Amino acid sequence: MPPSARPTGVERTFERDEIIVTKTDLQGRITYANDVFLRISALTEDEALGKPHNVIRHPDMPGGVFCLMWETLAQGHEMFAYVQNLATDGAHYWVFAHVTPTVDATGRVVGYHSNRRAPSRAGVLAAQDLYRRVLAEERRTPSAPEAAARGIATLREILDKQGTTYDELVWSITKEDAA
Repeated sequence: MPPSARPTGVERTFERDEIIVTKTDLQGRITYANDVFLRISALTEDEALGKPHNVIRHPDMPGGVFCLMWETLAQGHEMFAYVQNLATDGAHYWVFAHVTPTVDATGRVVGYHSNRRAPSRAGVLAAQDLYRRVLAEERRTPSAPEAAARGIATLREILDKQGTTYDELVWSITKEDAA
């Protein structure tokens, strides 16, 4: 596995018609990665498979968003999110992610499936604004679990003040982009 990358400030993009696909087990370890994921994340298949998906987590991405994602998935629901990732060469890239539980023939959740598309610039800017505020609160707390809890609480507080939910915010941004 390559050493943890430090952000270089270089932004990597991918084509609007490309889809990044990964599958994970219940613990979030990568069990499948398509060629677009491997290219954009600067990982080889051997480096990706079996590793935790957070190997591509950007330090500017608030943990509260991931807490919300895990809560949503634990309830058996899908989640859409704007996410900033960090490639192993230090480049960052934004995605519009759709994460769903994967179920077996009996309906038992056996893993997760994520498709990511290239987001619009407007979507990225809206997400950055929100995430900057959440991350500022998370960074006031020294321990990662407490920071993530503070992050999800801050995220919900901001959204409550706006009279919206995360899903509604994401879809309002996406709807504006489509118009």
